[in-house]
Amino acid sequence: MNRLTRDDFRFFHRLRVRWAEVDMQKIVFNAHYLMYFDTAISDYWRALALPYEESMHSLDGDLYVVKATVEYHASARADEQIDVAMKCSRVGTSSMAFTGAIFRGDEHLITGEIVYVFADPATQRSRPVPQALREILLGHEAGEDMLDLRVGHWAELGEGARQLRAEVFVQEQGIPLELEMDEADATAVHAVARNRLGRVVATGRLLRGEPGVGKIGRMAVHRVLRGGSLGRRVLFGLMDAARARGDREVVLNAQRSAVGFYARLGFAPRGEAFEEAGIPHQTMVKAL
Repeated sequence: MNRLTRDDFRFFHRLRVRWAEVDMQKIVFNAHYLMYFDTAISDYWRALALPYEESMHSLDGDLYVVKATVEYHASARADEQIDVAMKCSRVGTSSMAFTGAIFRGDEHLITGEIVYVFADPATQRSRPVPQALREILLGHEAGEDMLDLRVGHWAELGEGARQLRAEVFVQEQGIPLELEMDEADATAVHAVARNRLGRVVATGRLLRGEPGVGKIGRMAVHRVLRGGSLGRRVLFGLMDAARARGDREVVLNAQRSAVGFYARLGFAPRGEAFEEAGIPHQTMVKAL
């Protein structure tokens, strides 16, 4: 297989080699490179905004590895930062091939290929790759947007937003349903992001606070898709809506675990931390 460059890929998963992954020669043990590729593919599905398990269930199938190859060019060492690149290089009738490459900076260390077959989970007999999945994979490699972000009112977007908020706030965090759903939804501006299978994967809302101040809240992202760009996309959509109506700043009450996320996007803390629904929060603000 020919050497690859970073320009051959759109998707990269960054990791740092751990001590437990090197051998007596203090280089990465050869079998771990396949694990690196598998880890990157899991993140690749997140880049497609597809929660893997429920997406495969909705497509009435699952993926099974039928071939995996690794070609070694040079070794990675403990504590080195490497980038695992991944792309879908072929979609056949019932199979798909992923090509991977591991880089240290611009140096190409490892090449890999993993071939999957789409099959019936009960019998593991192959089935044709669903057209929707084919279009998502090829679309991502062509640079298409994997999200449909809409900003509007509760009557239009409420059904999808309600389901995701119930999963995140009520089921995951144990917030009482009567506190999570309130009358403010009817007058708020809502942002809802759907993946290309139509599943709502992120949402948030914008209320009117004091004159010139927009209040953002109910920010929720699907559990297995966090850490990507979904929350940022929803937040920016709400900020654009606030800016368009003339607000001079936006304010939000961030859960303590999300303070770093908002700080990286330019929000600054205001006042002291407080507790709401049994969860520590911090008020944060950003000028528009």
